[in-house]
Amino acid sequence: MCFGVSGIMEILILYSMILLLGGNSASAHIGIQPLSKIAIHKATVALTNSASIKASPFVLGLEGQDVEWVTVDLDNYEPSNDDWIGVFSPAKFNESNCHDPSNPKEQEPFICTAPIKYQYANFSSSNYTKTGKTSIRFQLINQRADFSFALFAGGLSNPKLIAISNHITFANPKAPVYPRLAQGKSWNEMTVTWTSGYDIDEAVPFVKWGMMGHERKLSPAGTLTFQRNSMCGSPARTVGWRHPGYIHTSFLKDLWPNTRYSYKMGHMLSNGSYVWSRKYSFKSSPYPGQDSLQRVIIFGDMGKGERDGSNEYNNYQPGALYTTDQLIKDLDNIDIVFHIGDITYANGYISQWDQFTSQVEPIASTVPYMVASGNHERDWPDSGSFYGGTDSGGECGVPNQNIFFVPADNREKFWYSTDYGMFHFCIADTEHDWREGTEQYRFIEKCLASVDRQKQPWLIFAAHRVLGYSSDKYYGLAGSFEEPMGRESLQKLWQKYRVDIAFFGHVHNYERTCPIYQNHCVNSERSHYSGVMNGTIHVVAGGAGAHLSEFSPVNTSWSLYKDYDWGFVKLTAFNHSSLLFEYKKSRDGKVYDSFTIKRDYRDILDCVHDSCAPSTLAT
Repeated sequence: MCFGVSGIMEILILYSMILLLGGNSASAHIGIQPLSKIAIHKATVALTNSASIKASPFVLGLEGQDVEWVTVDLDNYEPSNDDWIGVFSPAKFNESNCHDPSNPKEQEPFICTAPIKYQYANFSSSNYTKTGKTSIRFQLINQRADFSFALFAGGLSNPKLIAISNHITFANPKAPVYPRLAQGKSWNEMTVTWTSGYDIDEAVPFVKWGMMGHERKLSPAGTLTFQRNSMCGSPARTVGWRHPGYIHTSFLKDLWPNTRYSYKMGHMLSNGSYVWSRKYSFKSSPYPGQDSLQRVIIFGDMGKGERDGSNEYNNYQPGALYTTDQLIKDLDNIDIVFHIGDITYANGYISQWDQFTSQVEPIASTVPYMVASGNHERDWPDSGSFYGGTDSGGECGVPNQNIFFVPADNREKFWYSTDYGMFHFCIADTEHDWREGTEQYRFIEKCLASVDRQKQPWLIFAAHRVLGYSSDKYYGLAGSFEEPMGRESLQKLWQKYRVDIAFFGHVHNYERTCPIYQNHCVNSERSHYSGVMNGTIHVVAGGAGAHLSEFSPVNTSWSLYKDYDWGFVKLTAFNHSSLLFEYKKSRDGKVYDSFTIKRDYRDILDCVHDSCAPSTLAT
């Protein structure tokens, strides 16, 4: 492909813009966080008797529910198309304080906390602007505080508060909610992480658990939280701040392999009474190397959806609920999930982390939900990020590091390894430097080198940004078809240690390459691979929910399958010599791309280019 001088200059300018955005090739495709469109710091008070707003029921979760529907009735004598309703929690939103002490010139606004969600008043009824009357349904989750609903005129850019509703609350707002399972540091350990409103001076957290049908035992839990001053910038430190509650993690140890366990989270209050969660169950991990059916789900960039249509008609991460619901539907056929970065797209609006953990609770409470770090979790200038972008909205990794457990030695350095039966996973953190000579590079090599391929033949590498190959439009314009400096250091490790598949997110589509090494396909097959393992297959699986990314018009020779739609990948290991790969669309759960690998242990040992150390003729 040939470019003139002007075309080259255009590419260089665009490439510079991509780097300024933190190298996020998907930035042009994802929407703006809807809550950031609200100029809440400009809100003025214009309360009037000509408008009223009422919410019901007053008390939610009377039967222990963590999710409830609320009806909001609106009556406004001067309706307008840009009237909107904000859901605030805590309910007394005008009493909060979000002044940033690091910016002494900043003036404290009347309302300095963003709503947790919003809807336009005419969302449910096109007659609102004629009648001034409407009823709107909101779905609320238990978030440790009461709620109120505020009616604003003036649109999102010049909000005028004209009416405030009554307060409503969950029956037990501090209850333990939204368990997240994760693999521990050993194969026979499961961690349970959950959120509550109880600090350690109020209640003692623990998990009651045991084999199904057997006596239960108690395991204590540690408690973490984080504060506004842990955030690195706005909006996380200002209008996006909301206390995350208390995050508890318990370590369930010495599990028997392949065994069904039941569990529930509890808190013992100072008066000796107990507060319990619902009852859940999980199946423990197989012994490393065990020969049995093992099923893995991998995707990135899912985000959060709104089942009630809030936040501009649910167009922020439009495929998120498709993916979530397909996984829930097929949960009996899933053993472990890897969400490789860009988890919630909260972007500094901390309330959205609760919303996300509620969304994935049916999945994360049943199978290990392993996460990676993405640009929308970590990136912030002068915070230690490899990229200088502002994609985290000032979070600089703190919520992700606390709300989800990963078996890392240091969760600030979000790289780790984990085993699941015949699989060995090496999860990298692309928001920290991975290049040769760095601490993370040493970890990656150690992780890849440590696997016993006779016991665990399926070696998987995963990271958020594309360190391998992608036909993304903006990577193509940059001429790299990868993250800048992506594969230069790592491709020799993938080859040396015979990585089967390398997975990436960040680019919001699906793409699969041939087995490849140094830009060249090393196998001409497309759907059935057997014999000597001579190159790594690279997969972009970043289409789990966010706005989709366009492909480059350049037809890359190594790309075997592309799909501009929402989807996820499923790996099924039948035994030590047979693996099935499937790409499924989130809309219907059907398989649209697949391949199989069949080989023996000898096929991994066989030397190919740059894969074996020199041998000696000495005897």
